[in-house]
Amino acid sequence: MPKKPRSDDQPRDKVGAKVVLWLLFGLAALFGGLYVGAHYAAGDKVPRNTTVSGVRIGGHSQAEAAQRLEAGLADKVNRGIAVTVDGDDTTLDPAASGLSVDYEASVAEAGGEESWDPVRLWNYFTGGSSSEAQVQVDNDAFNASLLALDDQFGTQAVNGTVGFDGAEITRTDPVTGQALDPADTLAALRSAYLQDDPAPVALEMSDVVPDIDSSDVQEALDSFASPAVAAPVTLGFEGSNVKVFPADYTPALSLVATDGELVPTLDAATLTEVVGSKVTTGAAVDATVQLVDGKPQVVPAKPGVTFDAAELEAGFLAAVAKPQGERTLALSSQVSQPEFTTKDARALKIKERVSTFPTYFPYAEYRNINIGRAAELINGTVLKPGETFSLNDTVGERTKANGFTEGFIISDGILVRDLGGGVSQMATTTFNAMFFAGLQDVEHKPHSFYIDRYPIGREATVAWGAVDLRFTNDTPYGVLIQANVTPSTPSSSGVATVSMWSTKYWDITTTTGNRYNPTKPKTREIDTVECHPNTGFDGFDIDVVRYFKPVNGNTETRDDEVFHTTYIPSDTVVCTNPNATDG
Repeated sequence: MPKKPRSDDQPRDKVGAKVVLWLLFGLAALFGGLYVGAHYAAGDKVPRNTTVSGVRIGGHSQAEAAQRLEAGLADKVNRGIAVTVDGDDTTLDPAASGLSVDYEASVAEAGGEESWDPVRLWNYFTGGSSSEAQVQVDNDAFNASLLALDDQFGTQAVNGTVGFDGAEITRTDPVTGQALDPADTLAALRSAYLQDDPAPVALEMSDVVPDIDSSDVQEALDSFASPAVAAPVTLGFEGSNVKVFPADYTPALSLVATDGELVPTLDAATLTEVVGSKVTTGAAVDATVQLVDGKPQVVPAKPGVTFDAAELEAGFLAAVAKPQGERTLALSSQVSQPEFTTKDARALKIKERVSTFPTYFPYAEYRNINIGRAAELINGTVLKPGETFSLNDTVGERTKANGFTEGFIISDGILVRDLGGGVSQMATTTFNAMFFAGLQDVEHKPHSFYIDRYPIGREATVAWGAVDLRFTNDTPYGVLIQANVTPSTPSSSGVATVSMWSTKYWDITTTTGNRYNPTKPKTREIDTVECHPNTGFDGFDIDVVRYFKPVNGNTETRDDEVFHTTYIPSDTVVCTNPNATDG
């Protein structure tokens, strides 16, 4: 039977355990204190024997080590890099080539970081190593420097091209270029950057094959360009076919380099314009008569064709690449016929000049502008049998937007400024051409007082919205109105001329009677700033007779026609305002 421990042994065991515990606690505190002290002693300092790219930075804080490294590498970082490119020498600025040193990263890589890692603390007190500085690259700067080297020492690759000059094919053969390989060049420059006394970096050019090479050019010629100019393309409209030839449509074609191929490309707007020149797109165009080289000539009517431009664009490239006999493209379309046909225009029998009349006017720039603009709008008017000409409808409102300027008109018996002054010169000229062509007078109004440059009793004035010149073509033939103006100058009068072209139907003669019923002018005093003085003259009545003699088989008879005109006196105007201007 085992002996029971004595009661006095237990206290001694407890005392021993406590001693051991205190001893262990003391040792832990001692080593902990030493570890903490070692950590704070090391801090973020670099291990004592550390070098980076040959520069000693050990034992210093990270910031100070970075400064020492920057100072130690300054000569290497700032020196040029000697380079030979296929035997040609040059020197590169490292910074301009995108090379630089990341000093903080280099120090951190060498161990210059604060840490509780015991290995890091051990290395600080006992170790240290040699490493290379961390080189960083600015890709944009490097690529720019590489491009400059390629421009200086290399040659640019040239894509082959295929194009058109009318119905002929043009081509440019591809050219292989020479350029530096970016990866090899960067590796060589980085290697030499921080070396001690590096030898010149030998760089070699490599061939650069163009995106579009000879095989791509030949493929474009065979598959598209050659067929494109081989024959015309027939466009099928409802009821008619239209051929467009290579010289017409090639301005709308191109072959564009895309992903290493020459891709046929269509300028849809240009093609639509080309096709539109072959047909009358939109509404039909009526036939008419124009003067060509001084003679009346029928301008044929054109049917109108409406087609879908998107449908033309979608199918044309495929059609133009097909072989002969298959180069057709049917288009959905609508064809409208003209109301006035070429046959109708010929039936007008506008063959000869049946009347012409000139009037003359003194120099004034507003007259040149306004009379010239009115003639431009009247010229080329065709009156079919039974149609009535209206000067106001033909010329339109006299506005600046319509090409007119301010000039003098007669209002309430005196001269005032207004837009379109001078247009009555063209009204008088047109009236007289109508008079001697034997056309029917519908509406005309002489000037209120007589203007001596106009034929007495045979003249007309107009005012927009109030007074018009109208006459009807009551002959069986069409009438083409020709109007033109020779501008006045400070030393010469201007001339307005209107001619009527048709088949002569009447031989017109005229007589002018004597003046009668004279009336005396008054004197008017005007007290406005804008006042135009005038020396008055008498008013009077006068009669003009038009006689009709039928010609060219005309069997009609017509009574003599009397034109009675009453001219009021032109009053004497006295400007009483001291600031009055005759402007």
